[in-house]
Amino acid sequence: MCCLNRPFDDQKQDRVHLEAEAIISVLNHIDEGEWELVSSDAVIYEINKTVDAERRERLLSINNSAQSYVVVDKTIFERGAVIQEMGFTTYDAMHIACAESVQVDIFLSTDKKLINRGLKNKNKLFIAIDNPLAWIQKEF
Repeated sequence: MCCLNRPFDDQKQDRVHLEAEAIISVLNHIDEGEWELVSSDAVIYEINKTVDAERRERLLSINNSAQSYVVVDKTIFERGAVIQEMGFTTYDAMHIACAESVQVDIFLSTDKKLINRGLKNKNKLFIAIDNPLAWIQKEF
């Protein structure tokens, strides 16, 4: 969710601006059909909690470009609980469990704590987690 929000964050900080540009690049690749965006019940739940109505509509619009959708079920809830025990927040654990369930190639986040926790637990997770800017730089 932090990646979807990044283009709408205050762009005065260099890091925020560069990450927003990286996310826009990723979204362009998705629009071109080169990459795939995966959404989930967890993403929709979190978008719907967005207080700002204009931002919420923008997030829903971006989310509409998702080619795959994960329905949260008992298995995902159980895996989310295991991931949460690794120190991830409830929301982050659910997003990761959803991503794992469809074996995404990369889980992007602008949250330093989430990324660092992902690195610390990389042998216990079934997906890679990276910052969008760092990942784009590695890919190109």
